[in-house]
Amino acid sequence: MPIYVDDITLAGKSSAHLNFIIKELSKHVPLHDLGETEFLLGVQITRDRPNRTIHLSQRQYIIDLLERHGMGQCAPVKTPMVPNSHLTKHMCPQTLEEKEEMKSHPYINIVGAIMYLAFFTRPDILFAIVVLARFMSNPGLEHWSALKHLMRYLQGTKDIKLTYKPDDSKELFISYCDADHGGNKDNGKSTGGYLMKYGGGAISWSSKLQPFVSLSTTEAEYIAACEAGKEILWLRNLLTEFGYKVDTPSILRIDNQSALTVSKNPEHHGRMKHLDLRYFWLRETVELGKITPEYISTSEMPADLLTKALPRVSVEKFREMMGLTF
Repeated sequence: MPIYVDDITLAGKSSAHLNFIIKELSKHVPLHDLGETEFLLGVQITRDRPNRTIHLSQRQYIIDLLERHGMGQCAPVKTPMVPNSHLTKHMCPQTLEEKEEMKSHPYINIVGAIMYLAFFTRPDILFAIVVLARFMSNPGLEHWSALKHLMRYLQGTKDIKLTYKPDDSKELFISYCDADHGGNKDNGKSTGGYLMKYGGGAISWSSKLQPFVSLSTTEAEYIAACEAGKEILWLRNLLTEFGYKVDTPSILRIDNQSALTVSKNPEHHGRMKHLDLRYFWLRETVELGKITPEYISTSEMPADLLTKALPRVSVEKFREMMGLTF
């Protein structure tokens, strides 16, 4: 029973049980039963019961956002960011003229509005908006141009829905993690990302700068795997509380063989011994049989979209793997 201020959403396996709860609640507080949930916090929920699918969409939110900032008729683009681009502090305003011009652009407001979208239903734009948010205190014209590029991407993908449906996976949920070693040109830090899928669609995703500079791709990937591992354990506990039986290891997909080896074998401790001890819990968790690292190729790694600016073909492929469909 999630509650947001005075809005209550009920979910359960039995309609009779839900009706009973509503009846009992109405004895204590005045209620308005609005029937099946169709909109929740700006998210449209559409059910296709014959095909057993649920779609989450923020189409109207995107339309309103674009109209509010004069881009309702802008030309669409195919990627959230220009492929292989890197935004840096050197692009911040260098002259008084540039600073004055940026004062006329609602950069902070737009970034905040898109961030709400990225965290709710659009994992495909999370990396782009997280990068843009790094410059909110002093954005430059190139940052503003990148933000308008992202808005044009939203224009072309406003009809996208996050879709959940039955799948043939034997896993309770599917996990991926990835890292872009040294991707931040301002400080040399790496970006780590993870993606968790349930019922064919993304349910949890993250894209963050790692807390310190990694000395190798192996190290960056291993730290990303640790962050993903913590999310896996939380999901296992949550689903256990929901009544699911979680008695087999959760597979964590990694596209780096060295990081995979380090997570399994203590004899590779030498190359990672400088890391904080808290990062070695992943190896212990693997030994306990709760997580099983597994290698997949980069071409099959949707979390790659959470760590760097990719070309159109990769964006479209990984977006579909995330459960985002038109």
